[in-house]
Amino acid sequence: MSIAADRVVMAQFGAAHGVRGEIRLKSFTEDPLKIADYGPLEAEDGRAFVISAARPAAGPASDMLVVAVEGVTTRDHAEALNGLELSVPRDRLPAPDSDEFYHADLIGLAVAMKDGTAAGTVVAVRNFGAGDLIEVAPSRGPTYLVPFTRDVIPDVDLAAGRLVIDPPPGLLDESGGEDGGQ
Repeated sequence: MSIAADRVVMAQFGAAHGVRGEIRLKSFTEDPLKIADYGPLEAEDGRAFVISAARPAAGPASDMLVVAVEGVTTRDHAEALNGLELSVPRDRLPAPDSDEFYHADLIGLAVAMKDGTAAGTVVAVRNFGAGDLIEVAPSRGPTYLVPFTRDVIPDVDLAAGRLVIDPPPGLLDESGGEDGGQ
């Protein structure tokens, strides 16, 4: 899915929960339970969704919420929303602090090694539960992941359209980075 540059993805619907239309939701906000505070969440096709209630999901999906959405009253309707990304206009969000970034701002940045060598382009920001990872696509070869920490990524310059990585020895040996691991 391709979200417009003036929009920020805030959440993604998951599987239906129960038979009354509740649905699991992965919130990408700092405080997941405040997802409804951002107003109607919109799909790329223009449909708007209003979260009327939210609670943490129990069990193995504890990083998910269970939400009630206005107008979604059946399991079938909830199931039809599974996987749908939800966004808001960027102007509805507060400006990030100087050392904070919206993931959307990082996508497309050029990546350089500390010595200035080109290392690729940021294609995604991932989080599998242990912290944010920057996915980098080199000019050739497979993408690779770099931890989004101050030690590994000491400089992010949005105005210049680039970030600098200083990976610890061995981090890029398997993935190769721009030089193929040579």
